[in-house]
Amino acid sequence: MEVLSGYRLKVGFRDKLSGIVDMQAFVRSKDAGVFSRLQDEQLFAKARISYGAVVWPEEGGQPALDLAPDAMHKAISQAGTWIL
Repeated sequence: MEVLSGYRLKVGFRDKLSGIVDMQAFVRSKDAGVFSRLQDEQLFAKARISYGAVVWPEEGGQPALDLAPDAMHKAISQAGTWIL
């Protein structure tokens, strides 16, 4: 996994599928909920893989965040990009 500019991630799976996760519109939307914290580019850059999922650490008393790898894989296999 690689953190890219514009709130995007380049991800790869064990089956060799790879693509982009684009979170730019989502993290800035009114529906982002807890994911609005990721507007902080320094926090967004802390994305890591843990047990096959993209995760962000706890921050300032806020719980850790993660993305569903199955939904990510499905969207990328269909379109090459998962736009949240």
